Amino acid sequence: MGMKTKIALGAVVGIAVIGALSANAGDGDGEAKSDSRTSASAGEKAGGEKADGAKTDSASDAKPAEDKAEEKASQAEQFKAFVQKNGTPKEKDAVSHVTKVQGADEQNDILDAADVYTDFTGGIMGEGTAPAKLIASAFADWKDSENGLVTIYDADGELLGNGQF
Repeated sequence: MGMKTKIALGAVVGIAVIGALSANAGDGDGEAKSDSRTSASAGEKAGGEKADGAKTDSASDAKPAEDKAEEKASQAEQFKAFVQKNGTPKEKDAVSHVTKVQGADEQNDILDAADVYTDFTGGIMGEGTAPAKLIASAFADWKDSENGLVTIYDADGELLGNGQF
């Protein structure tokens, strides 16, 4: 590739990243936003009541971030639980090798990217290439995005495969 082509490609990628980040930045003023939902969620009635008749109070429901993190299972555990419930036997076997999942919790349908780390070894020429496709397929069943890419890595951080979700 010529030098001009590399510079042009770098500029295009840079503009795309800046555009994606600015589209998701919000107004950034840090103030609490009002609830502008057009419909009540499944657990709420229209008057701000829960289905059992109790009033919802966002201040009393709010917990510190560390409490929420402790209550919530890791992304890898959530993914494994989903596959154990909904996956095929081959997908269950492949996903049993997953050690870590990153980027699956927040999606914006613009440039969603998730990384799945496994305990396979050998990189793209190793034993984990075929299971990586199964893991990517199971991930696509678990998460859905307009423009998502899941990348599967081995224990050494080498690429095993990827897929859209």
